[in-house]
Amino acid sequence: MGRLIGWLIGAPLAAAAAVFAVANRTSVVADLWPLPWSVEAPLYLFVLFALFAGFLAGAAVAWASSLAARRRVRAAARTEIEAARRVAAAGAAMPPATGTPPQRPLLPPFA
Repeated sequence: MGRLIGWLIGAPLAAAAAVFAVANRTSVVADLWPLPWSVEAPLYLFVLFALFAGFLAGAAVAWASSLAARRRVRAAARTEIEAARRVAAAGAAMPPATGTPPQRPLLPPFA
């Protein structure tokens, strides 16, 4: 289902980007204000670069906001592993049972 939604959203966006790139091929000069440089490129490159930079910024914010949750999950997993190791170590330290266990009836007695 998620893949279908991705295609339903991604395909029109890719088509719109392609149409935008074909329609805006004129060169534009971008002055990098505090620096003495200027860049001349087609308009669609500047727009697509800005969209890509925004995507990367959003991905970085989403990744950074999930750090605390991932840290909690990792700590919980570490705690469970240590508890399992303690149980395994305690089980290995117990002496083996001697004799046979007492036999219990298979069915409870009638009341």
